[in-house]
Amino acid sequence: MFVFVCAGCGAELTAPLSRVALPAHAHQVYGNGVQLPVLMEPGTFAVESEPWGPAWRSREKGAPDAEAVRGGHASADGLLSGDVTDSFVIAPGDTRGTVLIPEKCSGYCCGLDGADGPNMACEVCGLPVASRIDDCSLWQAVWLAPDAVRPHAVGDATPAPLSWADVTAAAVGTPPYEPIASWGGRRLGLYHWWSWSPRWEAAAGRALAHLLAASGGRPVSVPHGLTAEIFQRALDALPSTDGPTLHAALAGPDLPAPDTDADLLLVPEHPQTGEPWAPAGGTSAYPVPLPLGVWLWLAFPEPHLPADPPPQALPTELLRDDPPSPLPGRPFQIDAGVFRHTLQRLSAACDRKPDHGGDPRGTAPLRPQSPGAESAPA
Repeated sequence: MFVFVCAGCGAELTAPLSRVALPAHAHQVYGNGVQLPVLMEPGTFAVESEPWGPAWRSREKGAPDAEAVRGGHASADGLLSGDVTDSFVIAPGDTRGTVLIPEKCSGYCCGLDGADGPNMACEVCGLPVASRIDDCSLWQAVWLAPDAVRPHAVGDATPAPLSWADVTAAAVGTPPYEPIASWGGRRLGLYHWWSWSPRWEAAAGRALAHLLAASGGRPVSVPHGLTAEIFQRALDALPSTDGPTLHAALAGPDLPAPDTDADLLLVPEHPQTGEPWAPAGGTSAYPVPLPLGVWLWLAFPEPHLPADPPPQALPTELLRDDPPSPLPGRPFQIDAGVFRHTLQRLSAACDRKPDHGGDPRGTAPLRPQSPGAESAPA
């Protein structure tokens, strides 16, 4: 457990917090005018080790040197991430002893967007220490400025991460669809509709980047059912080279041993460490990380009961008095922003230099860095 204190005066700025992996949807921008919930669970914090913040163009004067320093993490339209690194993100309700800085409270479409830099200051000494973000289409969070706060350990013992058995016993699956809240203008006010979960779209965008980077451009197939509904349409739309199709399979705790013929494994990542699950005996297949809640629903899907139960008796655990959730009215869509963000940061994807004049046949799958490296705690 840690309490973050002000680097200027030492005042406590947060409640006691435990470290978890950075969510895949941490920087997701979803829809227009959408109300997104709080990013972090109460009592937790995560670390963002990659540069992020308001984007700026890499092709402006003096930008090439900056782009080289950042390892070429530029998008196709020439945008680079901001220069904030090793920042800490917490739930807004876990802040203590802070006040808003009025002249830094940019946004106001529906809230604060943090584009003007830290908008929260230490109540004791006035040092800018954090950015509160709660504007529409952004996940609500407080990002602590790394140069303005210090983590202070609470207690003497450092508990080991939970075992996979303990993690899965307490975990709850993340439903693939959920009601989305948005503003419909002055006349309509706040309204809701049923949609695919933003968490799923972000998780699929990150996983698709790993699938593409690991495939070396070869075709990839995934298991039938919901997994295929999530990934296969996007995989089939990506340009591919000649060569045998690579096969992805679901693998993880409480599932049978993964197929030895599988080239890629869709596995859960540990919610505390961000490390992907791995079979006890090891495997040569490339692990593609999924948030635990998303993986649980793919591996052990919950039944979708009809509105009118069948005449035959149902098991007691399936008898429910609430109607089933409606299905989304559109096909699943990968979050393109999360996909690009992840793909640009996979070392193999950045190092890869396609030779359009060569023969792509027989290309072996690429082996990017550990899938948890971009989000796993140090």
